[in-house]
Amino acid sequence: MLRISKIVDYGILVLTHMAARPTHVCSAAELAAALGLGQPVVSKVLKLLAQHGLVTSTRGAHGGYRLLRDPDQIHVAAIIDALEEQPFGLTECTAMPGACSVEGACHIRSHWQRINLIVRHTLESVSLADMVNESPPVPVSMAPRAGARQPIPNIPNWSLSK
Repeated sequence: MLRISKIVDYGILVLTHMAARPTHVCSAAELAAALGLGQPVVSKVLKLLAQHGLVTSTRGAHGGYRLLRDPDQIHVAAIIDALEEQPFGLTECTAMPGACSVEGACHIRSHWQRINLIVRHTLESVSLADMVNESPPVPVSMAPRAGARQPIPNIPNWSLSK
């Protein structure tokens, strides 16, 4: 089953909360209380996000964390990359080529690579700004493909002849 980890889920939750007020400086304690998460988890998430250039921290009595870029410039794939311990991939060979002992003889590897690229592209197409927005974007699978025939809406057939 495809599923994001808890740390990624919490990271996206923290960042979407911050993206709703992108200039506001938030402490780990404030974020933990607002989101109902433990402060150690939020602190760990913020530290990883800061190491990967998604948030910046300020020390001091009025310090805390804020987004380093605009919410529309941070996509979900970057968040996953910052919080996961290994590279993104649906299978071992798409995450770390050369790691699988049967990779060279695998007849489905190219299909997994294609699926992996589609999922990755989708994650790159959704920004924090999209996550904050109340109406979700049109899924990639529903968006028209270049050169594809467009479905005709259900319109009554009008004719001048009887």
